[in-house]
Amino acid sequence: MSESTATPATSPGYVRPLPDYNDDVVRFCTVATVLWGLVGFLVGLIIALQLGFPALNLDLPWTSFGRLRPLHTSAVIFAFGGNALIATSFFVVQRTCRARLWGGHLPWFVAIGYQIFIVLAASGYVMGITEGREYAEPEWYTDIWLTIVWVAYLVVFLGTLIKREEPHIYVANWFYLAFIVTVAMLHIANNLSMPVSWTGTKSYSAFSGVQDALLQWWYGHNAVGFFLTAGFLGMMYYFVPKRAGRPVYSYRLSIVHFWSLIFLYIWAGPHHLHYTALPDWAQTLGMTFSIMLWMPSWGGMINGVMTLSGAWDKLRTDPVLRLMVVALAFYGMSTFEGPVMSIRAVNALSHYTDWTIGHVHSGALGWVGFISFGALYCLVPTLWGRRRLYSMQLVNWHFWTATIGIVLYMTSMWIAGIQQGLMWRAYDKLGFLQYTFIEAVAAMHPYYLIRALGGALYLLGALIMAYNLFMTTRGLERDEEAMDEAVPARPAPSPARA
Repeated sequence: MSESTATPATSPGYVRPLPDYNDDVVRFCTVATVLWGLVGFLVGLIIALQLGFPALNLDLPWTSFGRLRPLHTSAVIFAFGGNALIATSFFVVQRTCRARLWGGHLPWFVAIGYQIFIVLAASGYVMGITEGREYAEPEWYTDIWLTIVWVAYLVVFLGTLIKREEPHIYVANWFYLAFIVTVAMLHIANNLSMPVSWTGTKSYSAFSGVQDALLQWWYGHNAVGFFLTAGFLGMMYYFVPKRAGRPVYSYRLSIVHFWSLIFLYIWAGPHHLHYTALPDWAQTLGMTFSIMLWMPSWGGMINGVMTLSGAWDKLRTDPVLRLMVVALAFYGMSTFEGPVMSIRAVNALSHYTDWTIGHVHSGALGWVGFISFGALYCLVPTLWGRRRLYSMQLVNWHFWTATIGIVLYMTSMWIAGIQQGLMWRAYDKLGFLQYTFIEAVAAMHPYYLIRALGGALYLLGALIMAYNLFMTTRGLERDEEAMDEAVPARPAPSPARA
């Protein structure tokens, strides 16, 4: 176009062209999210059954509970959750900045490099090659590789923000950025170690004793705070308003929520070390900041739920939005329960029991799982250029199947945990323990069966989702006139410009 016929950007009729988004890498991470989620949920069901039926350990070291448990947690948190965060952060930062991902092929290095990290860590867990600390972290070579990949992730995200065409940085990007930066800091500090040799897998941590315990729980609780909270809040702040068709309820509240959460969460880790060799002042500090976290956590929940003001009727017809709102409800419940459990008197009963397991899974299955499922249901039709999902009725089935599974899981573990705590501290009239440890273990059997049933229902819901998303990518649609009002029909967009 010649200069004489070009339309100036300042003219009234000028429409700024859409950027050529890099959605291929987002599609790759979206598929990885679904596949790793199914793997993680399946291994979780296997270890739940192993607790109910110990013979399922099969006397094989690589299938024992001790090796499959860290495989399950890492598969769900880092493989399923991590890929969901990479996919959605790359999707959101491009749309809110109106800029293609920075770095050329670097986003692909992040996506593929992260899958390599998952395989290295998973194979190490199964073969027993770990540091052997609280979380059975992968060995030093896996840590170094993840550090390289994570720095590349930060560079891509920051580069895209810097070259943005929108002057305003949308609040979701603040949460994604805080998650990326803080997780890098946590990972590097917690995994400082010295390998015995450059050709072997063995290494020794740079810390020991109570210092190592404090560092591990500084890492552990803030992995929850920034990986499983801040990152997924970034997801919530984009997809909930987008799906509801409403602006964020309060931008001011989102800013207060962000900065207070970032400041308070980093200090809360010591509440995991009550009644240990950690100094009392440090234990009290962790408990105090945990209780203070009620306010910013509920600020985020309220902001997300109130975004539906004027659009509550959509919950009746749109099960995808229902997934996201129930995720916010679980987020609010978990962030209420956590501070309660950090109080010393409560922690004396709850610590080391299955109550903690129920608390963790109410947040992981309810908050992290449901907000991720909602985001996937939003992503796939857009990324593959489809008019709508294959079946809204299957989304409804997924919602109710997974919700019933979560309720069975949580309630069984709450009851089991409180019963465990009471049995462990029960004394007879002579001052002796009233129950042996094995009696407490035997009493848990029915609750472990209910937990396995809940996990099976949750896995079934994920399988329904995977089928629905696969059929959506094929461009197929079920004839569901009753559900059509949930998502208005729209022209199929180009995958690169959705």
